[in-house]
Amino acid sequence: MEAESIQSLTPLIRQADQWREVLLLLPLLVALEAVLSADNAIALAAIARGLEDPARQRQALNLGLALALVFRLGLIVAARWVLNFWPLQLAAAGYLLWLCGRHLVLVWSEGNTDPDDPAGAQAEPGGHGSLHHAGLGSIVVTLALTDLAFSLDSVAAAVAVSDRLGLVMAGGVIGVIALRLTAELFIRWLEVYQHLETAGYLAVGLVGIRLLLRLGLPQVVPPEWLLLLMVAALFVWGFSVRSPQLEPPAEP
Repeated sequence: MEAESIQSLTPLIRQADQWREVLLLLPLLVALEAVLSADNAIALAAIARGLEDPARQRQALNLGLALALVFRLGLIVAARWVLNFWPLQLAAAGYLLWLCGRHLVLVWSEGNTDPDDPAGAQAEPGGHGSLHHAGLGSIVVTLALTDLAFSLDSVAAAVAVSDRLGLVMAGGVIGVIALRLTAELFIRWLEVYQHLETAGYLAVGLVGIRLLLRLGLPQVVPPEWLLLLMVAALFVWGFSVRSPQLEPPAEP
């Protein structure tokens, strides 16, 4: 009788173990998404900032991340095949390096603008690159593609933590929601801190270099902790100087 009772409880015990695994792994997956998406959030904020109207910025983030969520869930479903498909990884690395390089060229050109030049005087510091006058549709597509490029790293980490498809997808959904909230916060911070946008794009470049090394020279790929440490150092620098126009007036 006791043996039969224990046998009848086995499904419940297994179900409890599954729920315990979910409760343990889901916060870990969300934390991974949050940590690995910090540089993603600032890149998305800088892209959305190309739209001057705050309402259109929020609309672009909503539509862009909704499309990004579809891409990310598709990436999770096809992770076993996609993460080993080197042309996609090469395209993602090239895209991230292009984003970083374009911003650095813009910063360099602004830094070398002659203030007495009427054409240069019209240049706006922090003018958000070539996306400054872009339309809503192009901003939405750029946001979705940027998140997709970043997702290769976070999805690979999530799949390594758990092979439960539903659990990894739930972590991805929560990660995109967190990304939406932090991106809007970063839009405000980009107006306050002078180096934050450049720090974010440099972090984007680091992720692109890591993807490129993983394809060509996997033996020299820096460990994840070193990449996170370098990104953290960039963010410390990014938050170190406030924009001059937002400095409080000196006391008389």
